[in-house]
Amino acid sequence: MTALPRFTAHNGFELPALGLGTYALNGDAGADAVATAIGAGYRLLDSAFNYENEGSVGRGVRAADVDRSEIIVTTKLPGRHHPRAKATTSIEESRSRLGVDVTDLHLIHWPNPSQDEYVQAWEALVDAQQRGVVGQIGVSNFLPEHLERIERETGVRPVVNQIEVHPFFPQSEQLAYHREHGILTEAWSPLGRAKELLDEAVIGEVADAHGISRAQTVLAWHVARETVAIPKASSLEHQVSNLEAGAVRLSDDEVAAITALGREDGRLFGADPRTHEES
Repeated sequence: MTALPRFTAHNGFELPALGLGTYALNGDAGADAVATAIGAGYRLLDSAFNYENEGSVGRGVRAADVDRSEIIVTTKLPGRHHPRAKATTSIEESRSRLGVDVTDLHLIHWPNPSQDEYVQAWEALVDAQQRGVVGQIGVSNFLPEHLERIERETGVRPVVNQIEVHPFFPQSEQLAYHREHGILTEAWSPLGRAKELLDEAVIGEVADAHGISRAQTVLAWHVARETVAIPKASSLEHQVSNLEAGAVRLSDDEVAAITALGREDGRLFGADPRTHEES
């Protein structure tokens, strides 16, 4: 089993360098994939209310032969549940769906700034943490201005911000901001536009130099930048291959060469947190 590096937030909370993304892992097959991943060594799972698979994720956790205390189950609060009362109910509903007494890591999925209710959602998470029904709290797709506002208005800083990060969209400035403030970065869609990205010459050159796959090369790039990558993988083969990338150490020059693939229009689908609205 690959021993993964661990990254630490401002309050001492730690995450392993690689987790399992569960988007589109639904139903019985999804539960089986989650249980298989835990058996392979995954200890961080990423779900969301809007993925409609919290039940399957929870069932996979219960089916795995690993102590529950070793597994970090993540879920996310949807945009339509930002008002404080709705947020509180949503948190309770996620716990029921997952079949857990405590959600280990609960995030706000998107800030939806035009609605201007994300502070209420954050207040609900702060309250849930104080009541002991949520372990750690964080956000997803928040910009520094959103992060600063919720901390200013509540006195509580997120431990995690899950954002789009991949070589076509490396987010160097945002990562630097997170490091300065002790906020862990999780990378969604860490392989980006996988086929197009993996066809890049520099990815192939680094992969060949280390005797690894191109996908493993990109995941090793995330580890080197201390971003927690959460690729989705349903088969045991891909799950194990992704985990093995955690043991690869790229040179500073290799990391810089991959980062240089960044594009001005690198977002996957133009989901700018300043304007994107999630229901």
